[in-house]
Amino acid sequence: MNRDTAQLIVCHDCDLLQREIALKKGCSASCSRCGALLYRNATDSINRTLAWTAAAFIVFIIANIFPIFAIELQGDRSVLNLIEAVSSIWTQKMQLMSLVVFVTTILIPTVEMLSMIYLLSSLKMLRIPFGHIMIMKMIRVVSPWGMIEILMLGMLVSLVKLTSSFKVILGLALWSFGLLTFLLAAAAASFSARHIWNLIDKIGGMKS
Repeated sequence: MNRDTAQLIVCHDCDLLQREIALKKGCSASCSRCGALLYRNATDSINRTLAWTAAAFIVFIIANIFPIFAIELQGDRSVLNLIEAVSSIWTQKMQLMSLVVFVTTILIPTVEMLSMIYLLSSLKMLRIPFGHIMIMKMIRVVSPWGMIEILMLGMLVSLVKLTSSFKVILGLALWSFGLLTFLLAAAAASFSARHIWNLIDKIGGMKS
């Protein structure tokens, strides 16, 4: 890319104005001042992110429907899934905790995955999705608040403590949450906001 015609880009962390450089597939550019990630040249970003996110959403539904684990004591078995766990916390008069768990482990992941699927599937069909600017801003804001990984860690710690006192039977949802953690990480690794904006500009130019 010629230096005189290269586009300018502002670092989101330190506001340093810099020129874009051409990148090889799979490489990334960092800020020359603070080292923050500026952009990546992800390989087939749209298709890969869409595939990973769609798979993650299917697994997410399974993880919320089926039991995480069952506790068996003297022949009595108690089965629990994520939604029931949130409800149980609420009935124990810990409404704030219940709300935090619901928002970070159910609401935000749902909104983020559905928004991503809508955005990417529209672009794949060479259509600019309605409200794409708002969607991109929303994904950037809510992404750090999705805490599936923290939930998975908390469940594993709880299981270790419970196995010392009860017979614990692992449910399908526990394995689903483990797979979901991997799928979300893969989707995040393949996602490129720069690629999306470039494609939106290209589609807009085709229709003008």
